[in-house]
Amino acid sequence: MTYIAKPKLHHPSLTTNKACHTRRDYEGKISTLCAGCGHDSISAAIIQACFEMDVEPHKVAKLSGIGCSSKTPDYFLGQSHGFNTVHGRMPSVLTGANLANRELLYLGVSGDGDSASIGIGQFVHVMRRGVNMVYIVENNGVYGLTKGQFSATADQGSTSKKGVVNADTPIDMVSLALQLGATFVARSFSGDKRQLVPLIKAAIAHKGAAFLDVISPCVAFNNHPGSTKSYDYVREHNEAVNRIDVIPTRQEIVVDFADGELLEVEQHDGSVLRLRKLNADYDASNRIAAMNFIQERQARGEVVTGLLYVDPDAADLHMHLNTSATPFNQLDAGQLCPGPEVLERLNASLR
Repeated sequence: MTYIAKPKLHHPSLTTNKACHTRRDYEGKISTLCAGCGHDSISAAIIQACFEMDVEPHKVAKLSGIGCSSKTPDYFLGQSHGFNTVHGRMPSVLTGANLANRELLYLGVSGDGDSASIGIGQFVHVMRRGVNMVYIVENNGVYGLTKGQFSATADQGSTSKKGVVNADTPIDMVSLALQLGATFVARSFSGDKRQLVPLIKAAIAHKGAAFLDVISPCVAFNNHPGSTKSYDYVREHNEAVNRIDVIPTRQEIVVDFADGELLEVEQHDGSVLRLRKLNADYDASNRIAAMNFIQERQARGEVVTGLLYVDPDAADLHMHLNTSATPFNQLDAGQLCPGPEVLERLNASLR
């Protein structure tokens, strides 16, 4: 196998952001995925979002499991921390890392097989605990590494490349995330960069469990007539409930929107999430209404994309547990082991 490395030289005229990085500084290795794979579009969207938000690459931890989607962290943010876990176990490893060092930005990248099958138990608990992370599922409805078998998110009645009909009821990751208490829930399409990049930026700005389901067609096994996760199907059945702009408060706010179509949600870090509404009746702050809306549209065969739900007062796992404001990996031995007297008081409180 021939390894092709990217040139390390940058053109001197490349634009830099406020962190003094060019877009190239947010790239990774050359992708080995199939040409046209939607996952590569998601990687490009993550690169653009981090560049535009002036993210420091060394302050990012990207974690993944197993599968085509879980290979993608190697293709973006090459200067960041990374950990490739075993199949379906990314959430627990990320939770441990987050508890040890709360100062990093955590990106969890997974797939529909990795999260909706072997890892569904882990997905359940990382969402309900409110771990401060951006959880991205690159959803293509098949197992791409093992020749295109249906995954748990494949729609009932959809057909495989060989014409086999899926008889199983699908797991809707968006509805599940809403039920479990995720405080930021969105869905997008890998082929809609104009919507996907702002959604990733909004998820990064959010304090709490942010879940983003991205329909990402598998060009090798699930991009044919009869598939409900193909490029053609999603483009024909996509209903975008909103388009968003994310403008951190430290920057000049320049937007173009119609009167009465703006919803502002202030985040804990002071940034502002702006929803430019296309559907005047949709309310992204109502969890129950979001769940009902998704089910209604799903029954019509429509793929709803956009910011579906956000809680402006979200809390994360550290707030729930009232942990130290200093990251655990920065505490010294005396703080971590306060002595037998403290241990005795703790034991007494449990009797």
